[in-house]
Amino acid sequence: MPRLMAVVPIALSLSLGCGTTHTVCAAPVSSSSLCSCGSGACPIQFQADIFAAANGQIAGFPIQFSTGALGTPTTSAGPATSAGIAVIPSIFLFASNPQAGSTGSIEAWTFNTSTGGLTAVPGSPFSVGGVTAPAGLAVADNLGPAGPFLYVADAGKIDALQVDNGTGTLTAVPGSPFTSGTKPYLAVDPMNHFVFAADEDPPGSVGAFTINASTGALTTVPGSPFLISSNSSGSLQPGQIAVDPKGSFVYVAIPSTSQIAAFSISPSSGVLTPVPGSPFAAGSGAFAVTILDNSGGKDLLYLSNRSAGTVSGYNIDPATGVLSAVAGSPFPIAADNLVSDSLGHLYASGRSGMMVFSINTSTGALIQIGSPVAFAGATALVYAGP
Repeated sequence: MPRLMAVVPIALSLSLGCGTTHTVCAAPVSSSSLCSCGSGACPIQFQADIFAAANGQIAGFPIQFSTGALGTPTTSAGPATSAGIAVIPSIFLFASNPQAGSTGSIEAWTFNTSTGGLTAVPGSPFSVGGVTAPAGLAVADNLGPAGPFLYVADAGKIDALQVDNGTGTLTAVPGSPFTSGTKPYLAVDPMNHFVFAADEDPPGSVGAFTINASTGALTTVPGSPFLISSNSSGSLQPGQIAVDPKGSFVYVAIPSTSQIAAFSISPSSGVLTPVPGSPFAAGSGAFAVTILDNSGGKDLLYLSNRSAGTVSGYNIDPATGVLSAVAGSPFPIAADNLVSDSLGHLYASGRSGMMVFSINTSTGALIQIGSPVAFAGATALVYAGP
């Protein structure tokens, strides 16, 4: 059933959920209840969770769909530190572990969609080979029988691993690892055509790679890596990287200059072109990026400014990718990492724990929901849900 749950929603319509579940309907949603489907429909219930990594633990927080509030987490042992966690929805969770001896590893679990509880995949942790420092993770999960594939940001390379759909076992794809600069963070576009990587090597750039849909192998895009700023004389050391929900633009945080850079993506080649006005002003210590798919208007981008103790909010111009600050930005939110869900909520990790904010999809304003949930210092977050 979990594998069916991961595939079926692609062709179905989503309703708002009740309790901690989300109802997916094969027929129009009944006007009498947000939690029931039209005549002849067979609803499938989805649990959604936020997973967070911190201090040797992975915590799974169930989401109350009606409000976005987080429930009591279920915790499991995890890496002492991790810069990346990723999910294949409703099936597997992965976390990078840079401190497993001299080789580094990837830890893998199946997760319970009702509780967020984790069970180790047989054979986990998986070595990526050689002397490594695995960091950010990204998944290409809709490539037909060949996929899914897990990509690992590493020192001077990107590791590419095929995920067994049945067991979660990881095996290196042919040609892996693929040579690159020093990549702390990765992102895959929504169509699973390209991998984009933040490159710390001076002067700072974004690497672009084409994904072979049959094998998962990576090929460098012509002209890659692409400079973050033509005006930089030093190393910009980029932070997190994200692709917009339409697969049109790439955004990367620049902590050292308190900015965020933006590129448009050539859909045929993956070549990146700086967006007019890029890089854009942000707050001190700009680091973590998340983008809300806003079906009712412009997509919204949020950026944590760790040194300033704020979160910046931006409208994304759908034609150009240009960023414009939303009213009230930056917001006085001391956050390290950010992630958004599919229903208009922003989740942030900070010293006080896990925080939840409702996003006004018309204005981009953030309103806190409840008090922080204890789990301080999360170094990586991921949303697991429809």
